[in-house]
Amino acid sequence: MRAVVYSETGPSSVLRLEDRPLPEPDAGEVRLKVVVSGVNPTDWKSRSGGTASLAFPEATPNQDGAGIVDAVGPGVPDLAVGDRVWTCMAAQDRPTGTAQEFTVLPAERVTRLPDGASFDVGASLGVPAVTAHRALTVAEDGPRRLAPGALAGRTVLVAGGAGAVGNAAIQLARWAGATVVTTVSGPEKAALAQAAGAHHVVNYREGDAVAAIREVAPDGVDLVVEVAPAQNAELDAQVIRPRASIAVYANNGGDEVRLDVRPNMVTNARWQFILMYTMGAEALAAAAEDVTAAVRDGAFGVGEEHGLPLTRFTLQDTAEAHDAVEAGAVGKVLIDVG
Repeated sequence: MRAVVYSETGPSSVLRLEDRPLPEPDAGEVRLKVVVSGVNPTDWKSRSGGTASLAFPEATPNQDGAGIVDAVGPGVPDLAVGDRVWTCMAAQDRPTGTAQEFTVLPAERVTRLPDGASFDVGASLGVPAVTAHRALTVAEDGPRRLAPGALAGRTVLVAGGAGAVGNAAIQLARWAGATVVTTVSGPEKAALAQAAGAHHVVNYREGDAVAAIREVAPDGVDLVVEVAPAQNAELDAQVIRPRASIAVYANNGGDEVRLDVRPNMVTNARWQFILMYTMGAEALAAAAEDVTAAVRDGAFGVGEEHGLPLTRFTLQDTAEAHDAVEAGAVGKVLIDVG
């Protein structure tokens, strides 16, 4: 099989396309014939050595993907050869990412893809959708799971609604019945956020963003999905209602956050930091189940019409795909594998 591998961390030039033996699944594992691999910021950051040193003599990048179960190891009762599936965290503590024609994974990291959902959708779930699900389910007053009506009567503010996680948060929150407000930096990204389903879009570079959000939610928002806490902490404190939660999943704009004690204390604000790799098996399983339900309901889509433009590369151009994500490509970067 063809596999993109690297033996040392560094720039995208460390990636190389090689032939490797077809791997066999052990107990509790399945082999996936990868059709589409998804690229996320975590993939190039891991490859570059920005998050940790390389833990294996050789590794294949990319956490997310979609394809067809090709072989099943002993002790896997719920998956069968021929199942269409999506995967998340393929390369977490393993050298088995999705930038290869076949990959072996623990069965718990593989979820059936609903009939009618494309492999593009499947490869675009993973990191963005699971992160968004966690962000939407950490509030003190719940809910802990997402389903139609779970967020009815709540107002969700999504910072950076044109990003992959922001897009997923908008689509999932809308499916769950929330009123969705999002902030963007310009008209093009506003159009993407609207296509994703946001009810109200605020250009934070024009006018008074706090006043615009408060006009939509005069009593304050219930939950903030935050991509840039260093830049937005003051705004968030001014637009939340009492007992609201601010779910932080990224550090765009800086690594250090300054919090004013009084406004956060007065509202009993909860600041919840999120990293899917340490959120635990129960939260991961809940996210996989709920996200799949949203896809089954037709509530989660990809492409320009859903606010998530797709940029495609071939397997041999995986380095260029990583570079595109590192450069801030809008939408989702996918690699056609098989």
